[in-house]
Amino acid sequence: MLLAVPLAPLVGSVLAGLFGTKFGGNHIGRKITHSLTILGVAVAFVISAMTLKSVVVDGARFNATIYEWMVVGGLKMEVGFLVDGLTAMMMCVVTFVSLMVHVYTIGYMEEDEGYNRFFAYISLFTFSMLMLVMSNNMLQLFFGWEAVGLVSYLLIGFWYNKPTAIFANMKAFLVNRVGDFGFILGIGLIAAYAGTLNYAEAFGKSQELAALRFPGTEWMLVTVICICLFIGAMGKSAQFPLHVWLPDSMEGPTPISALIHAATMVTAGIFMVARMSPLFELSDTALSFILVIGAITALFMGFLGIIQNDIKRVVAYSTLSQLGYMTVALGASAYSVAVFHLMTHAFFKALLFLGAGSVIIGMHHNQDIRWMGGVRKYMPITWITSLLGSLALIGTPLFSGFYSKDSIIEAVHESHLWGAGFAHFAVLAGVFVTAFYSFRMYFLVFHGKERYDQNPDSHHHYSDEEPAVDAQSHAAVHADPHAAPHAKHDSHAHGHHDAHAKPHESPWVVWLPLVLLAIPSVVIGYFTIDPMLYGEFFKDAIFIDEAKHAAMKELAEGFHGPIAMAVHGLTTAPFWLALAGVVSAWYMYMINPALPAAIKRGFGPIYRLLENKYYMDWFNENVIARGTRALGTGLWKGGDQALIDGGIVNGSWKLVGRIAGVVRWMQSGYIYHYALAMLLGIFVLMTYFVWFNR
Repeated sequence: MLLAVPLAPLVGSVLAGLFGTKFGGNHIGRKITHSLTILGVAVAFVISAMTLKSVVVDGARFNATIYEWMVVGGLKMEVGFLVDGLTAMMMCVVTFVSLMVHVYTIGYMEEDEGYNRFFAYISLFTFSMLMLVMSNNMLQLFFGWEAVGLVSYLLIGFWYNKPTAIFANMKAFLVNRVGDFGFILGIGLIAAYAGTLNYAEAFGKSQELAALRFPGTEWMLVTVICICLFIGAMGKSAQFPLHVWLPDSMEGPTPISALIHAATMVTAGIFMVARMSPLFELSDTALSFILVIGAITALFMGFLGIIQNDIKRVVAYSTLSQLGYMTVALGASAYSVAVFHLMTHAFFKALLFLGAGSVIIGMHHNQDIRWMGGVRKYMPITWITSLLGSLALIGTPLFSGFYSKDSIIEAVHESHLWGAGFAHFAVLAGVFVTAFYSFRMYFLVFHGKERYDQNPDSHHHYSDEEPAVDAQSHAAVHADPHAAPHAKHDSHAHGHHDAHAKPHESPWVVWLPLVLLAIPSVVIGYFTIDPMLYGEFFKDAIFIDEAKHAAMKELAEGFHGPIAMAVHGLTTAPFWLALAGVVSAWYMYMINPALPAAIKRGFGPIYRLLENKYYMDWFNENVIARGTRALGTGLWKGGDQALIDGGIVNGSWKLVGRIAGVVRWMQSGYIYHYALAMLLGIFVLMTYFVWFNR
């Protein structure tokens, strides 16, 4: 049954890819394609739910090798499954969100030529993610890790005729390779010093690893291992400074934004660190590093969400910020809190991404929130579900995000590691920032006067032959020259763009997943906080050294049930900061819309800094990329052309040629030449003997 969980989506993907696309001759139509892939993911979800029930109710566990690939020396390379509370929860989250995205895609990609190819990709992505979370060894973990990276490349660049999409998928691929280099170094060090890739065996040798020093240094080996592993997580989970790929990945269709950037790929790094908790607990240095990186990401990526005008990019920067919160929890040794927030965030962030896609459909493919407004009365289901998702995101008491987010803030407050003070400030300030940009988007889209008829692009029509990117550039430049890079259009369907047309509610295949995701976004935190944080749900999966890191112990002492926590939450700083953020957004964008423009003029340098994303892209392109190109050119011309080609390769044959020329002259074939050589030789020998025998 466990084998069926990853294999069912794989079979659906293979059938859709081989027989539903041009590659395989288009033998099956759209209906059969989406039916096969949805069936595969539905089977995976049902078995995952059954597995979760067995784990929770019966205490079932599974850890075994399924297939032994090869043995190199004493190192076993195998495929195996490990099922415990952490795995079972991740299996359910991945398959449920994926199932919702599959159903949603029927309506969203209805008019796209690549309909069948898209379904093949997202099912393949689901298979890859399941292999990652179900693995019981680092080889399979790395396979799943790289596979989700590959499929994300294909999905982000799904519209391969669109230059911005090709740039975005290449950027995502390259940035993730930087993180993966650190990740494979960490795995390599474990294999070298522990002699195994199996989780249980490696964790069993953790104390031996803790006693070792990294060769040639005074560094603890386990610190180097943990930092290398976390660098992999920084790439996959988009932590500063390896975060730059995620906002640009919005160039892909909206369903993959929900699938990749809400519940699955970007949370792989969080899952990996939680799974490796027995190693990370041995290094306070690594935990402090994680704490600070997460705090920077949580606060400073949130600031960028404030100035975005593209509806999908606002949600994307929100994802970056929330991933920072999860990372902060990992650094505070509150691994269960990080994974708890991973779960709650998966539901409400998928809801917000899919809600944004529904708005894009209803607004006839316009994504600029400045040209929306008043959408609430035309799209009631999208409105109410988006409101619920936003309330969960900002941590409203009783909503799922409240329980996980407040637990993170408390855990950091109780941590005594270096960097905890800064991290606590960052996550507290991030509460206000999150509430502000979330409800800025909410008010501009769903409330106020209708502005879609004022869109500068309203008279511009584009068709199949005219790339949507031209229309978006036209709109962006006329709307705000500073906002051009942000005013993107998700050209998921073809046809004419008429901004004067009234918005309309999306079809049922689009709004039904919104409703189904809204339910856990509201209630799942209330029902699961006790077993996941203070019960024995993760007892075999997560290890904490309470003598050194007592944050979770202190949290448990102050927990008196979800109702008491919600009531107490009404009196705490996070609630009032969130309320202040909502009220500020309401006043600035509903009551006094001239104020944001005045602030923008008054804080021009800060606005430009945010607009240019802290100049990280500029630095990467002009310093790192150009520096690497200059270094590569120098190595090519100086090392390859001059030294290797000129000196070693060409030099060797030229030397041989010159020696051959001299030898060839001596071997002419003429007798008189040989006679002369003999006479000269006799003369030299006679001279030698006479000289040395005097």
